[in-house]
Amino acid sequence: MDKSTLLAPVARREPIANSESAVRERDQEQCPICGVADADLWAQGPDRLHGRTEEYTLLRCSACSLVWLSSPPRPEEMHLHYTEAYHKLISGAGDNSVKRWKGRKADLVQQKRSGALLDLGCSSGSFLESMRSESWKLYGIEMSPECAKAAEARCGAQVFVGNILDAPFPPESFDVITCFDVLEHLFEPRQVMEKVATWLKPGGIFFVQVPNIDSAEARAFGTYWHGLELPRHLFHYSPESLRFLAESTGLQQVALESRRNPAVGTSLRYVWDDAFRAVGIRRTPVAYRGQASLPWRAGRKLVRLTVLRFLLAVAPILGGGEAIHAIFRKGEPLEHEPSTSASKMHRLLKRRGSVNISRNPSLRMEPPKPSSLLD
Repeated sequence: MDKSTLLAPVARREPIANSESAVRERDQEQCPICGVADADLWAQGPDRLHGRTEEYTLLRCSACSLVWLSSPPRPEEMHLHYTEAYHKLISGAGDNSVKRWKGRKADLVQQKRSGALLDLGCSSGSFLESMRSESWKLYGIEMSPECAKAAEARCGAQVFVGNILDAPFPPESFDVITCFDVLEHLFEPRQVMEKVATWLKPGGIFFVQVPNIDSAEARAFGTYWHGLELPRHLFHYSPESLRFLAESTGLQQVALESRRNPAVGTSLRYVWDDAFRAVGIRRTPVAYRGQASLPWRAGRKLVRLTVLRFLLAVAPILGGGEAIHAIFRKGEPLEHEPSTSASKMHRLLKRRGSVNISRNPSLRMEPPKPSSLLD
């Protein structure tokens, strides 16, 4: 494919207005999770991965701390932002993450050692493959038919192709549901979390990982932070907002912590790209760069041994780790009330008079056939 085609900008939306009325309208935008209409401007930035210049606006809820993309591209436009180059980078990272999958498996088996497991956004099935054994019945949900087919061939999982909310699984189907680096991409996180709570068996667990908007790197780099991934990441979670989202649907926290998952090298590339652009030099965006030259690799190694080592040393002072790892459990039938922290948040929002938290009724589904949940 011609590189000029790869670098062509997507069709532009209307520019972000900064008039007094536009700012007032933005401030009154309701939080998609807790419903509070009291948002602050958090940041504005472009899609740095593809080197595009259109600015996107991020708002932060003053109540639950969620950060979200205001006026995101429409779902039918998102394919313009999930380019072939992006998918190549992501699939390569997943397939080369044996150590990462090993760590997640170790965390999971401390809670559950067998049963039915569903992976949301399973891609080509690298995590499901790491769980393959006689102890587990594996399922996945994946938007890409090609990736779904690869996952089924790779690990024998049954994979539903399509949107998570359209998957026809009956209630209480799964002992474990996993969601790694996917929740931030979804347009309807509350509905998805409610679906997770419906699909889990009593005592089942939801194991989720998302980027941490309150991490040291996010605070240090701002809109240059690799984890923003504008406009593909629609929501940006802190430990508090993720906990509130899960607990408000009746799930109970088992474990929640931030862990180091540094991507300083990519964030620094974004900074360098802007510095070069300021003096009239346009570099190939990160998404389209091939193998780095020997001088560049040598310089990068020097940066890792000096600047990167220093940044990692001071990171704990600035904030938490770059990734949030959390495990939530579905209680027994009598335990399906919001837990303490969620109840406190509910009471706070009600006192403010701006709460809009309502559960969508779960879809009525037929019981599964003995052979398959997807038949």
